[in-house]
Amino acid sequence: MPRSRTHAGPRYAVVWAVLNAELDRRGPAHVVDAGGGTGGFAVPLAQAGHRVTVVDPSPDALAALARRAAERGVADRVTAYQGDADDLPTLVEPGTADLVLCHSVLEVVDDPARTLAAVAGALRPGGCASVLVANRVAAVVARALAGHFAAAQEALDGALEPRRYDLDALSTLVSKAGLVPERWHGVRVLADLVPGAVVDVEPDAEEALVALELSVAERPPYRDIATQLHVLARR
Repeated sequence: MPRSRTHAGPRYAVVWAVLNAELDRRGPAHVVDAGGGTGGFAVPLAQAGHRVTVVDPSPDALAALARRAAERGVADRVTAYQGDADDLPTLVEPGTADLVLCHSVLEVVDDPARTLAAVAGALRPGGCASVLVANRVAAVVARALAGHFAAAQEALDGALEPRRYDLDALSTLVSKAGLVPERWHGVRVLADLVPGAVVDVEPDAEEALVALELSVAERPPYRDIATQLHVLARR
């Protein structure tokens, strides 16, 4: 059975842990990465033996993806299409994906509800969507601490672009798309707050920080102040 293991480091260790657990129990899977860009997730998943379809609007990103996949020897397991996440119904046969990644996409699309509906439509029954978004709470705190109080107020009021989300807003969107949220996580709860010099200098510091990120990822209030929010939702 393929094991979608990768060295993610502290920032995305939580997301990879969730994906590993879901895919390890499935075996070889069809993964769709909406907005997958240069293949940061797609190529390691292909290396683990999964078949990955990447949809992204940037031709430059897709060219970089093709080079990366070729260098890692997995070009035959990665299919790329230029398009937006909303184009999934025309690019991916409906109901064929075991897992759809929708990472850092809902912040910038014109209609997040339509995008999530397209994500849900690509999934087979029992399939999962991995949705990762910027957290409004973290945006408010970061801007206030930097002295940008007007920007902090804009983030609080939901007027900041790219848009940010809180748990309630994301839960509503996911549910309206016909997906059932199963697990919520904070991503980069502490990793963005720890100086890089500490991790680089202290022996075993990165491993310890990864373990700490995994420990706090599902625990309020730590989860709720993370830089990003992640939900695994099932069709």
